[in-house]
Amino acid sequence: MKIITLHTDTDINQLYLLLHEKLNPLFHKQRQSELNFTIERKGESVEISLPSVYEGVLFSIAINGHELWITRNEHYVDDVNSLTVESILNDLFSNIAGDLGTDLVQEG
Repeated sequence: MKIITLHTDTDINQLYLLLHEKLNPLFHKQRQSELNFTIERKGESVEISLPSVYEGVLFSIAINGHELWITRNEHYVDDVNSLTVESILNDLFSNIAGDLGTDLVQEG
């Protein structure tokens, strides 16, 4: 699990809307690919998947206070599409935090 501190308030609805709006267009631009990820709100988390290519959820993101708890599918950590999504997520989270920046609390 990767834990990132945002230093700002956000909620699961804002996170879902941000990812729903931005993830696929940014992915298309970076990878020059027409793959479209599924972004779903599941209870108190947001899940990112691509059922046509990958089995299971690629990323699950939950909010705990000012922290984002990000779980990656261990089977695809070295996959280029998964790495691209992770890079996009890092940029989006940095944008949410603004001038306060983000801190990587834990990765493992």
